[in-house]
Amino acid sequence: MSSSASSSESTSSESTSPETTSPGTTFDVIVIGAGAVGENVADRAAQGGLSTALVEAELVGGECSYWACMPSKALLRSGAVLRAAKKVPGAREAITGEIDVQAVLARRNKTVNDYQDDSQAEWVAGAGITLVRGHARFTGVKTLSVTDAQGNVSQLTARHAIVVSTGSAALLPDIPGLADSAPWTSREATSSQSIPARLAIMGGGVVGAEMATAYATLGSKVTVLSRSGLLSNQEPFAGEMVRDALVELGADVKIGVSATTVSRDGSGGAVTLTLDDGSELVVDELLVATGRVPNTGDLGLETIGLEAHSWLEVDDTLLVTPGDNGALDGDWLYATGDVNHRALLTHQGKYQARAAGDVIVARALGKPLSTGPWGAHVATADHEAVPQVTFTDPEVASVGLTEAAAKKAGYTVKCVEYDISWVAGASVTADGYSGRAKMVVDEKRQVVLGVTFVGQDVADLLHSATVAVVGEVPLNRLWHAVPSYPTLSEVWLRLLETYGRDASSH
Repeated sequence: MSSSASSSESTSSESTSPETTSPGTTFDVIVIGAGAVGENVADRAAQGGLSTALVEAELVGGECSYWACMPSKALLRSGAVLRAAKKVPGAREAITGEIDVQAVLARRNKTVNDYQDDSQAEWVAGAGITLVRGHARFTGVKTLSVTDAQGNVSQLTARHAIVVSTGSAALLPDIPGLADSAPWTSREATSSQSIPARLAIMGGGVVGAEMATAYATLGSKVTVLSRSGLLSNQEPFAGEMVRDALVELGADVKIGVSATTVSRDGSGGAVTLTLDDGSELVVDELLVATGRVPNTGDLGLETIGLEAHSWLEVDDTLLVTPGDNGALDGDWLYATGDVNHRALLTHQGKYQARAAGDVIVARALGKPLSTGPWGAHVATADHEAVPQVTFTDPEVASVGLTEAAAKKAGYTVKCVEYDISWVAGASVTADGYSGRAKMVVDEKRQVVLGVTFVGQDVADLLHSATVAVVGEVPLNRLWHAVPSYPTLSEVWLRLLETYGRDASSH
């Protein structure tokens, strides 16, 4: 997730005082949204010699730093370490207590710097970027108005480009009573200073699965409601293994069940969900994690021929395309991160940011562009080479295409699976290790299209898989990438052996 500079969601934190800009200030590049993605765009543009401004309405560092990637992983880490230690004799006997909930929350608060962005703002200044605090709206081609917290309005103009990096916000389904019941979104779930005794989670995607793991570990009685299974965009065994692990943690995972109505008993009272299986569920808090919507509702997109509340479609250089009405004029508007709906992941947004920043500089200075597949000025990996880790326990690490996605894309594939517990490194890692790996191979080109790992510590296997997919490394060459023994990486050898040496030497 990336910055939500245009989000209507409020934050309880106070940001530092706004920077001052004189009316009519002009920059080469203006980036709306100072999250991880926007920061990277601005940094690349500034390094390229362009004068650059960052506009942010909330905290510099954005969604990932304060309400998503960092705090969620801080909430998850302590439980993962504790469970891992309990699986290793010698370490297990040294554990004399249970998880310290207040210490976990305190560490989460430290991770987000107590919701203060002073250090992030200092980095922006040190990078030679002008920070403009306030809410940005388009007023025309290459022009913005920015309204700060005191109501002061500045007018900004870009000579070359404006980049929208405003991220996304939680989608609230149209369920009677839901909006009036003050449900949690990922923001409240990652920033809560207390643990509810009973928590319902609506949605079985990454946010739902991770927060179910965190809150079950921290003592909540968790109920997950998922219409289509957990992690449905992954290989089926991934969701199944995560579901089994959540049940072992004490969570109740209801698949194929949805809420039909929601109500809360007064302000801060219990939440009652009526379910479509005829039952009722009463909880203290309800987390809605059913999808995302773009933070483009109050950007003034209509002034430049685009629709408010819309995702911003881009080409591979991250340039916003005109759309059906063709009203957008020129090659000055870019969109990076969640808001372009290509890959809603911080690391992928930062990858897009590097490409966008570099292509803006090249176009501004009249330098040659490298826009072919895997060129310096394009985000080719967005299409079929996206890596992702879901920090449940077990972890789910995947890159590229699943078997279903590869077949849908028209590839002729062969898939192999392997039980990671059979790898020597697994027995060293933990007693009773449970894990699984799957490799999807393009039979015509003899290259890897996708890999999925599920198990303890598999996140650290993912980059090797990403290199194999992005590099389109032939299987007969992968045989020569010898994994160290005894490590979990030996699963690569076992996958290749399972595929078959004869097939891999074509």
